[in-house]
Amino acid sequence: MGDDRGLAACLAMLSLLAAAVGAQAQACSAESGTGVPTVVELYTSEGCNSCPPADRWLSTLKDKPGVLAAAFHVDYWDRLGWKDRFASPRYSERQAQLQAAAGERFSYTPQVRVNGADWRRWPQLPTAAPTSTVRVSLRRDGEQVGVEVRPSAGAPEALSLWWASLEDGQVSDVAAGENRGVQLHHDHVVRHYGSLAPWRGPLQQRITVPTVGEGGRPLRLIVVVTDATSGVPVQAVQLRCGA
Repeated sequence: MGDDRGLAACLAMLSLLAAAVGAQAQACSAESGTGVPTVVELYTSEGCNSCPPADRWLSTLKDKPGVLAAAFHVDYWDRLGWKDRFASPRYSERQAQLQAAAGERFSYTPQVRVNGADWRRWPQLPTAAPTSTVRVSLRRDGEQVGVEVRPSAGAPEALSLWWASLEDGQVSDVAAGENRGVQLHHDHVVRHYGSLAPWRGPLQQRITVPTVGEGGRPLRLIVVVTDATSGVPVQAVQLRCGA
């Protein structure tokens, strides 16, 4: 009887410790630096046979200092034989909106955008890291993330913001379409995406972002603040909790 009580007390203590560790892992914060990271967006699809080289290149940017990358899987290839499980019409819409804003004739895959602009010189990336006039702070408490944006002198008059939660280490065995029989590996996969309308001055906002993705994979969060007029990033920061 005494041994049973002792075991029960021990298990209860372990459960409390696990809960405490889990809560700590999901409560974390991040602060932007003085420079502006290079923001790389890849528009890709598992149904596109010219996309895997771009996907592999994007994977090499994991943990690269001064670079934040995001892979937006578009859905307009889905009708050609293979449905990309990571694709979303929202990501296709984002690409189309950026295309229209830039006066570009069409959208394509794989397309790389660097700091908001079409970039055909990958795998090369720009090396300049301009000093930012905007500071960004992030703090996660469960699925709620507090976002604080503090512009200083010289900041654009109007700012806008987009965010994405990212998942690494995904593998797909493609059974149809242009990549039939190919095993594809993905990192930086956008699983959730949102944006805020343009505003002026400082900002404090809370957004709801899941902490884990498929199969319990931890999700990273990137928040990108842009000049609302030009779309050029003026600051970006990554929040990684328990990853």
